[in-house]
Parts: sequence; structure tokens; C-alpha cells
Amino acid sequence: MRVPALIACLALAAPSAFAATVQLGIEIPRMDVSEYHRPYVAVWIEREDRSVAANLAVWYQNKDGKDAQSGKSEPGTKWLADLRQWWRRSGREQTLPIDGVSGATRPAGQHQLTFSDDKAPLAGLAAGKYRLVVEAAREVGGHELVGIAFEWPPQAPQHLSAQGEHELGAIRFDLNP
Repeated sequence: MRVPALIACLALAAPSAFAATVQLGIEIPRMDVSEYHRPYVAVWIEREDRSVAANLAVWYQNKDGKDAQSGKSEPGTKWLADLRQWWRRSGREQTLPIDGVSGATRPAGQHQLTFSDDKAPLAGLAAGKYRLVVEAAREVGGHELVGIAFEWPPQAPQHLSAQGEHELGAIRFDLNP
């Protein structure tokens, strides 16, 4: 009698035990400039028609700050529109902060994100062709957009990468079935 119960328990646990995972590495390069500001960064998955399928991360100044010239307090969300592609496709429709997606700006260095298809934001992502997009914009700096095409769900482990030129460094995108 115990064996069928054990098999039933394992069958219920199997989908979560075999969930597809995504590991994302984003490098923010160290810059030797007189006035350095951490970049705002948006990471999302877009469909072939360029609509947003899932927002993965939005890093911005999530506290009010003082404007250097006027001294007035301003919300950190004021500059999110500088992430032009993300803002046009998804950002202006969002209520910020986005639970589980929004976070503070990050310093120079390597930053790791991990996602699973059994949890938001990947839960329910339909099979198909997509593109991972990473966009960065920095005050008194530049703007950069890097994309990596992929198919979901992964049938075999994939190690994809792209290289930014100024505001972003190496982008590593690992998909595991």
C-alpha cells in the first residue's frame, strides 16, 4: 500500500523537480569617468512581434533623490523613460515598483539572476521564438541595448551570450530544460 502512495507523491512532485531554469549574468563595466552614475537597467523577454512577454528585472533608483541643480526632491522613477525601448513597450503601463522585478541600481561588476518556469515571470510562457533584451541608460553617460534570440522551452542546455560595448559588458544567458 505504501508503494502506490509513494509513486503518487513522486508524480505530483515531478513537474516542479524538472522545471526549466534560466540563469542570466549581466556585467556592468567599471568606468573611469569624473561623474559616474549607476545605470538604470531593464531586462525583458519579447515575442517575435516585439511585444513584451515577461519583465525580468528593472533596476532604478527606487528612493526619492535630490536634483543636483535645483535641490528639489524627485522620484527615482522620473528617469525610467530613458530606458526608451522598455519604456515604450512596457514601462509606462506598469505600476512601480513591480513585485519581484524592480530593484535598486547595481554597482559595476557581475550580477546573476535565476528564473524557473514554474514561477513568475516565466510561468505560462508559451512555446515559441523569443528574444532576451537588456537595456541600460546612465545619467551623464550613454544608452545601450543588447538582445539574444532563443527558443522556449529549451530542449537541451544552451549557453548563449552577447557583448555590450559601453554601458553593458558580457551578457550570459543559460537555458536548462
